[in-house]
This record gives sequence, C-alpha cells and structure tokens, in this order.
Amino acid sequence: MFSIRLINIVFLLSFGLFFLNSCAPFNSVDAKKFPPNPELRVKKNMEEGRGFRLMDGVNKKRGTTYEFASSNELWRASLDTIDFMPLASVNYSGGIIITDWYGNNDSTNENIKISIRFFTNEIRSDALDIKVFKKVCDNSNKCKISETSGELIKELKRKILRQAKIYEVKNKDKNFKPYEPHKLEK
Repeated sequence: MFSIRLINIVFLLSFGLFFLNSCAPFNSVDAKKFPPNPELRVKKNMEEGRGFRLMDGVNKKRGTTYEFASSNELWRASLDTIDFMPLASVNYSGGIIITDWYGNNDSTNENIKISIRFFTNEIRSDALDIKVFKKVCDNSNKCKISETSGELIKELKRKILRQAKIYEVKNKDKNFKPYEPHKLEK
C-alpha cells in the first residue's frame, strides 16, 4: 500500500515537473555578441538594463517614490501637443484627455473638440485613440456636431508619438549610469 502511494507521488511529481518545464525551444546565443570577459558582460548587461545592483538602494535617501503623470512620456507629449486648447476633463488614472470646444478666431461658427484615450503607456501607434469632433453653427445658433476623420487625427497622433519618443530618449539619457565594478581590497 505504501509503495503504491510512493509510486503515485513520484509519478505525479515527475509529471508536474515535465509540465513546469519551459516549452520554448532552446535559444542559441551568438558568442560574438557577448564578450568572454565576465566584467565586460556585466557592464554590457547593466547598460542595457538587464541587471540590478545590490548596493544601489543602500545610499539613497529614504522616502516614497511616486510616479505622476509627468513621468509618462505619452501623456506629457499629448498634453504638450494640445496645449493651445482649453481642457474640459483630464483623468490620468482613467487614461483620457478631453478638450473643451476650441474655435479659431477666423471662423467663429466652427469649433473642434479633441478626445484622446490611452490604452497603454508604451509608445506605439495603437496606444492611443484620438477622436476629433466638429461643431458647425449657423447664424441662428443651430449647431451640428459630427465626428471627423482624416488628416488631423493622423497628424496629431504622429506629433504625439514623435514628442513622446523624444521624451523617452531624454529620460533614458538622464537616468543612465555606467557600470563601475567594485574593487575588493586585499
């Protein structure tokens, strides 16, 4: 009785370990891309953000680190792009920016409103959904509101993504720390 239970347990454990094993094929590594010297490999990995340093947090000031909307490059770029328009609703946690109606001084009967919805914080073309609404009023103050599509949406998205990428590069350059190996004293 005991041996049957033991066999069942061993079988279940080996079966479970089989399924816990990675199903991905073995990824070969090109030796030319990685230096043979361990210190150079560590330096390369640290510069690419693949590692961590144990002593980084020891000498830093105590306190809480908050991530505000200003740390999100896509959010900042969107606000900078439409900074000439009055804002009606801005909700970072909800991921939406809605402007108020904006009219150019040249045409007093035509106004636009922009809505930007964020799906992710990554800088990608499908990370945001931009909608532009157009309000046209006649002389008797009868207004017709319609959603527009076309070149304005493409241009807004292009400008926001370009500006967000610039912010991301500046932020990486600012936070870059080269790896310095610690020298042990004997």
